[in-house]
Amino acid sequence: MTQDEKWYMQYERMMEFMETNHRRPSKHRVEEHDMLNWFKYTKKQMAKGECTPERKEKFERLLQVADKYRRKNQYQYKTELGTGNLFQTSDDE
Repeated sequence: MTQDEKWYMQYERMMEFMETNHRRPSKHRVEEHDMLNWFKYTKKQMAKGECTPERKEKFERLLQVADKYRRKNQYQYKTELGTGNLFQTSDDE
């Protein structure tokens, strides 16, 4: 299995999880740590500009879905990934 195949498999797994459970993976549930770690790592790669345009486009869609399931008082992800700052609080809007 190539790295691209693994990345897309994790992407699909994360999207399916959020659509099924109507929430993002929790850091308090061990069985969800793999998805959460992949999500955080990929977010860092995007901020550095180290991803292909195809991955960037797909991940932006994932961020939109993740924002939909954001809990109160949590950070909201910016969908503009080239800015270097992927976070903004509700107060920044």
